[in-house]
Amino acid sequence: MQLSVFQDAFVTALQDAPDTTRPDWISALLGQPGFAVYRNSGRKAAIDALRANFPSIEALVGEAWFHGAAQTYLSAYPPRDGRLMDYGDAFPAFLQGFPPAAELPYLHAVAALDRAWTESHLAADAPVLAPDWMATLTADTFTAAQLAPHPAAQWRWCDDHPAFTIWQRQRNPGQEHSDDPIAWRAEGALLTRPEGAVQWCALPAAGAAFLDACAAGASLADAAARAMTAEESHGETHGDHTPVDLSALIALLLTAGALRSPNLPTQTETA
Repeated sequence: MQLSVFQDAFVTALQDAPDTTRPDWISALLGQPGFAVYRNSGRKAAIDALRANFPSIEALVGEAWFHGAAQTYLSAYPPRDGRLMDYGDAFPAFLQGFPPAAELPYLHAVAALDRAWTESHLAADAPVLAPDWMATLTADTFTAAQLAPHPAAQWRWCDDHPAFTIWQRQRNPGQEHSDDPIAWRAEGALLTRPEGAVQWCALPAAGAAFLDACAAGASLADAAARAMTAEESHGETHGDHTPVDLSALIALLLTAGALRSPNLPTQTETA
């Protein structure tokens, strides 16, 4: 028997997935009590990892509901890596199409913020852009500069639900004003890890568009234009016409540690 054939059959048996072509030795293995313990231990580890990675969701729906959803998710998306700290990348999308979650339409957006926390926590280290970087630019290089998001920076925008408010109330259940009514409006969130610990803050529509543009390699001028367009569109849709203060927006991103060193054009490029 080829090793790959053995491994594929063994993994199928561990996942308890139906397989009409299952060899006799796998059927015999499945009948052993010890194998059932081994398989159940693996499933429990994956579900426990999902609970650890999505604490806000379990806090919102309760342990029993979450356990049932996690079991369904595990059957469809078994771990691809033995390091379970990163398990659950498809869980937000799974919840969006999970029938029992239909009465909680914001749940997948809250899960996306839990996932953003994990990605920020596990991201590579890199120098954070110094707050005084703009002082080093000339007028010619300012608009052509390219700002890059820090590897640990994660941002999410939810146009339909106050996902950030709901999420942070689960993360900080005892915070001030945690019992106040929630204004049902679009919200954005920025998560960073400037000093080894994940931090978060609210992010306007302009900020999300600005970071999207920076991640795509746009110049500072183009990113600013996209930020203003996004804020205008948001204002027209939601009746909140707040002008974009580009300096304040960049200051917010710098203070949060969301940016790393920019790529500056050479003098030849700006001549």
